[in-house]
Amino acid sequence: MGLVKIDEALHEQIRAASAVMCRSINAQAEFWMKIGRLAEANPTLSFNDIVRQQLAAAGENGDDDRDDDDSRLVA
Repeated sequence: MGLVKIDEALHEQIRAASAVMCRSINAQAEFWMKIGRLAEANPTLSFNDIVRQQLAAAGENGDDDRDDDDSRLVA
């Protein structure tokens, strides 16, 4: 595990979001970094598309009628 230095204002935004989302500050930062990385690699997908596809990949949504071509994210 490494340390990442971030701007104090961003840290406060993470702290606020983590409280609302019931995540630790680290978990919230990791979530934003993962979603940001996936969004950069898949610029045509919305946030909701990315989250839905991550849930499907984890076997959490049980939706079997999704288009397989749409279900793959570039990592």
